[in-house]
Amino acid sequence: MTQHINFLNNNSPCMTSRQIGDKWLGELLGGHPVRCHNAFRMPQQIFFDLLRTLEQNHGFQGSRRTAGREVLAITLYVLSHNECIRTISERFQHSTETASRYFSVGIRALVRLAEVIIVPEEGYFASTPPEIAKDTRYMPFFKDCIGATNDTHVHANVLVRNNVPYIGRHGTTTQNIMTVCDFNMCFTFAMAGWEGSAHDSRIFNFAISDPKYRFPHPPRSNEVYIYLFSYFYVFI
Repeated sequence: MTQHINFLNNNSPCMTSRQIGDKWLGELLGGHPVRCHNAFRMPQQIFFDLLRTLEQNHGFQGSRRTAGREVLAITLYVLSHNECIRTISERFQHSTETASRYFSVGIRALVRLAEVIIVPEEGYFASTPPEIAKDTRYMPFFKDCIGATNDTHVHANVLVRNNVPYIGRHGTTTQNIMTVCDFNMCFTFAMAGWEGSAHDSRIFNFAISDPKYRFPHPPRSNEVYIYLFSYFYVFI
C-alpha cells in the first residue's frame, strides 16, 4: 500500500524519452512505406493528403507546441489499433490529458470530413444506375434500386453501468452501425453509435425519418425507390 501511494505521489518528470512523438513520426513519414502503413493503415502520401485536406477545409490545426501532423498521427494510431489513451501518451510522450484532447480534435475534424465525402456521387438519383441498366439479370426488376444498406456490429468499450443495452446476440458489447453503399461499393451514408441490441430496421427507420441526418433520398417525384437491405427489399 505504501509503495502504491509513493508511486502516485512521485513528482519526478515522467515523459522523458528521447524518442518523442514527432521525432518518431518523422521517421515513419520519411522511412519505409510499410512502417507508415503498419502504424496508420495508410501510405505516407495519403497521410499528407489527408492532413492537407483537414487543414485547408475542416479547421484542423495543432497547437503552439505540437504540429498538426502529430495530432493527426495520434488520432489515426488510436483508430488503427484500438489503443487506449495511456498507451498513446507513452508512445507520443504526452500526458494523458493532452493525448485525449488531441484525439478529440482529430476525431471532430474527421467527422467533418466524413460529412462531405460520405454522400451519393449522383445525389438526385434521376436515372437508373448503369450497373443495373446494363445487366439483364437485374433490369427491369431493380430499375428503381439506388443502393444497398446493411448493419454491422463493431466492438464497443462501454462503462459497466451502461453496458446492458450494448450486449448483442453474441454476448459482447457492440455498437450497431448502419451503412449504405452505391453500386461502385462506395459508402454514401453511415450512422454509428446505436446499441448492439438495437434492431437493424429500427435504425433504418430512425435514419430516414429525420431530415437532419441527411439520408440519401431520391426526388419526391419518384413513386418508389428501393434499398437492398439484409437480403430483403425495402420499399419507401
